[in-house]
Amino acid sequence: MVTSAPLLSYQHELDPSPEAFGELRSSADCLGQPGVLNQRLDEDGYLFIPGFFHRDLILSARASVTDRLAAEGALDPAFPPLEGVCRADKALGFRGDLAKDNPAIDRVVYGPELLGFYENLFGEPVRHFDHTWFRAISRGQGTPPHCDLVYMSRGTHQLLSCWIPYGEVPLEVGGLIVLEGSHLQAARLKNYLEVDVDLYCENRPREVEKVIGKGGWSHPGWLTNNPVSLREKIGGRWLTAQYQPGDFLTFKMTLVHASLDNQTDRVRLSSDTRYQRASQPADARWVGINPAGHGPRAKQGMIC
Repeated sequence: MVTSAPLLSYQHELDPSPEAFGELRSSADCLGQPGVLNQRLDEDGYLFIPGFFHRDLILSARASVTDRLAAEGALDPAFPPLEGVCRADKALGFRGDLAKDNPAIDRVVYGPELLGFYENLFGEPVRHFDHTWFRAISRGQGTPPHCDLVYMSRGTHQLLSCWIPYGEVPLEVGGLIVLEGSHLQAARLKNYLEVDVDLYCENRPREVEKVIGKGGWSHPGWLTNNPVSLREKIGGRWLTAQYQPGDFLTFKMTLVHASLDNQTDRVRLSSDTRYQRASQPADARWVGINPAGHGPRAKQGMIC
């Protein structure tokens, strides 16, 4: 993987050497072998499936989003909307609204291809969360290292995240990165993995004000804001790919992941969604017609 620009993640320059940075292992050749897929999931903490979706399906979903961004004036009118070139005076980031009431996105993330994949993987019927996370990441934006468990731990922990890019994502556009072997560090990360960002201490006035008064979190959810020092502390390499339309990456709740920073004028569009065995309990914050998410209905007080 070659890029002319330094590799940045949350404004930190990553070590590009083979000892510190590498490529995701493809499991596209194992789609019909659930035993092999599950073994790899246990070994790696993730499954990378390039070329899984038909390219046109992904590009149709991309167009549904770029048309919305163009209509709100976020894209440079000198370029076709599908190219997703952001206006210089605009900054974009988490945009869950772009997936709301969007049949083209729903067709990708809740369609028969992906649900069939998870049914094959789990070996039984599956359910998905009813909330779709969506990001439109502009220049200078990135995501710090974290595990998804701290945001959705009130149901089964045998939940899987699915990250899908909607367009080409070369390194400089800022795709997802995962920390090799980090899912095997649960004992070392125990205190962090026990966090629930919507819990708060009722006997700590400042925390009550932060969570209840201001609608914030008792914990930021990040493991750290420095992906360089994190890798040096717990080992492994940061792994990624030159993502193409049709690729997806699924991973465990305890796998540390982040993103490269977008160093271009092109918006990086991606969704992340969650899937589990239907027989297991689901986190009530993310299911139903109007999921509570991290809103007021999700907050739970305790005595610390």
